[in-house]
Amino acid sequence: MKERVFDPRKLDVAAFARDAASLHGEWPATSLQRLAEAAAAESPASQWPAVTWSVEGETREVRGQAQAWLHLKIGASVQLTCQRCLKAVGETLALERSIRFVKDENEAAELDVDSEEDVLALQRHLDLAELIEDELLLALPLVPRHETCPQPLPVPAEDDEVFEEKRPNPFAALAALKKGSGSQ
Repeated sequence: MKERVFDPRKLDVAAFARDAASLHGEWPATSLQRLAEAAAAESPASQWPAVTWSVEGETREVRGQAQAWLHLKIGASVQLTCQRCLKAVGETLALERSIRFVKDENEAAELDVDSEEDVLALQRHLDLAELIEDELLLALPLVPRHETCPQPLPVPAEDDEVFEEKRPNPFAALAALKKGSGSQ
C-alpha cells in the first residue's frame, strides 16, 4: 500500500490522525506574517531563526466514537519591544499542544467551555502554518520586558521643569468669573 503524503498547508486532519502520521519542518519567521508584525523595530523577523515544528496525528475512542487529535511541538525565538526601555528583548517560545477535533463548530464551542483541552471543529483541510502561528501569538507575553533592562532609564530629577510646570487651575478661573458677576 502506498504511503500518503500530507501537505501541512492543506492537512486532511481526519486521514492524518487515522494514519497516525507525523510531519516536521521549519518555516522562516517572515512567512508567519502576524507573528512577524510583533517584531521589535531594530530586530525584524527576517533576522530571527526559523520556527521549528512537528505534529503527530492520533485517533482516540471517546464514547464509542473515533476522534482525531493533533499533538504539536513548536519552537521559536522572537525579538519583541521591551515595554520599559523600548529596546529589543528576546523571547524563546517552546510549546506543546494537544488539540482534539470534533465534528462541528457547535460541538467544539460546547466542549471547549468545560474542557481543559483545546477543541476545534474538524475541517476538510487545515492550514497547519495558521494554527502554529495562532499558538505562537497566544504564547507571546502580554507585556514583553527585560528582567533587567540593558540601560537604566533616565529618571527626571524632582526639580526638573517637567515637574515644576504649573498649569492654571480651571476652578480659579471659574471663581474669578463668579466674583466678577456678583459685584454688579
